[in-house]
Amino acid sequence: MINQPIYSLVIPIYNESENITEMYRRLHHVMAQLDGDAELILIDDGSRDRSLSMMRELHHCDNRVHYLSLARNFGHQIAVTAGLNFVQGKCIIVMDADLQDPPELILTMIDKWHQGYQVVYAQRTSRQQETWLKRLTAYLFYRILRRLAKVDIPEDTGDFCLMDRQVVNILNSMPERNRYIRGLRAWVGFRQTSVPFARDPRFAGTVKYTFGKSWALAIDGIISFSTVPLRLATYIGILSAFIALFMILLVLYWRLSEPFSPTIGYTLITISMFFLGSVQLICIGILGEYIGRIYEEVKGRPLYTLKETGGLKDNSNIT
Repeated sequence: MINQPIYSLVIPIYNESENITEMYRRLHHVMAQLDGDAELILIDDGSRDRSLSMMRELHHCDNRVHYLSLARNFGHQIAVTAGLNFVQGKCIIVMDADLQDPPELILTMIDKWHQGYQVVYAQRTSRQQETWLKRLTAYLFYRILRRLAKVDIPEDTGDFCLMDRQVVNILNSMPERNRYIRGLRAWVGFRQTSVPFARDPRFAGTVKYTFGKSWALAIDGIISFSTVPLRLATYIGILSAFIALFMILLVLYWRLSEPFSPTIGYTLITISMFFLGSVQLICIGILGEYIGRIYEEVKGRPLYTLKETGGLKDNSNIT
């Protein structure tokens, strides 16, 4: 095992056996060009394919490669958090295993770190081989989030980034369970800059971030960094109250001026009930999202459980 590396590369993996060999080959070439020792930490997020056995093989062949195996699938953000808990380097790089994040960009990010930047995030200029719906929803989400959030979260950025050890120490000290790494990364502050890149197509295998998972991550990002939805619920309630008052006055007018009008009766009442009922359900749903996160926080469970480690010391104080 290497002693106190300068660079730590953190890569969460979930069923990426088709990509691991090529990923390691490209990372090995990048690590050979670094100006100091490096460690590669692979996090198995409950994979059901050969990913874990391939990590063990890499660990036995290269003492710079370490791995963690989570006891089940905890999700991408928690897997990244687990890796950050174990890093030893002064400069930490986080990237995905599907090679949509080009490993060669790491060298440019490190140059920015040497210039004094403590957070360097990769900013996508294009998304190759992605559907128009995926591109559209991603475009809208990042811009909506930036308007709603209390911190300036850069647009078109993912978890591919470089962080100084000081930043990672702060992230590791944060106890929250519903983690949105790119938002927390922006929240901590420090000198930050971007490196533009064109996102490559997936090297092999199928997309692991389905629409459902992307939607859940988007909700986590908005709820974790904005209280605007709560205010929106209040505004919707006030608006519905004014609409209800207007409808009452309208019904009274019709009753007095046109007592036999067909617009007066069960149809109007039914429409009013459905409208007010939908408003109430929307507001309850918004409140439920925040209350659900409070519930998760107060339980105080560990973020993850470890099944196996390779080349790393277990840390019983991880929360």
